[in-house]
Amino acid sequence: MTRFTVRVHPGARNDRLELTGVDRLEVWTKARAVEGRANEAVCKLIAEWQGVPPSSVRVVQGARSRTKIVEIMEAG
Repeated sequence: MTRFTVRVHPGARNDRLELTGVDRLEVWTKARAVEGRANEAVCKLIAEWQGVPPSSVRVVQGARSRTKIVEIMEAG
């Protein structure tokens, strides 16, 4: 299991992520912070980046905040 601190920028022009520290990510997503859409998009982007299924990525803290703790479960 790996955890990252994630700073989310919802409503961006493009989807992208940038590793800004050992365990810190900046994630820009086109999804708006409405009804959990931005959280879903963040999990999907991180899953693609790590090569795991989206179901292996979850927000464990800060679901309603721009700063979140995201957990990635390794396959196995």
